[in-house]
Amino acid sequence: MTETSHPIEVLLVEDDPGDVLMTVEALEHNKVNNMLHVVSDGEQAMAFLRREGEYADVVRPDLVLLDLNLPRKSGMEVLAEIKADDDLRRIPVVILTTSEADEDILRSYNLHANAYVTKPVDFDRFISVVRRIDDFFVSVVKLPR
Repeated sequence: MTETSHPIEVLLVEDDPGDVLMTVEALEHNKVNNMLHVVSDGEQAMAFLRREGEYADVVRPDLVLLDLNLPRKSGMEVLAEIKADDDLRRIPVVILTTSEADEDILRSYNLHANAYVTKPVDFDRFISVVRRIDDFFVSVVKLPR
């Protein structure tokens, strides 16, 4: 395992303020101080990724943590758009959602999600899961630049 020498840019697409706070807390305890950006709906996610409007000056994320149940544009629609876009498709997308439905899991992987993780309802387990995702993408995976 090699450790990334620089923080990674993480885009969290999540509309539940409680889940945002737990994710922030989980990522704050890691060895590398990753940059976390948060948007709360699918349209904002695509504007951020395409660096449009108020997001014109943002850094393109190295990793997207994507909830499926979003207002304005669903997580599935966001995933499909990301993976259909030549400029965005190489960004790893981890589905982080409450859905355990087989159809959601299958559809996510058919749309080329890099991983599908069901959010635990227990606070400590949620923190542990997010930290494992972060550790994996910081310490194990070589991300494209």
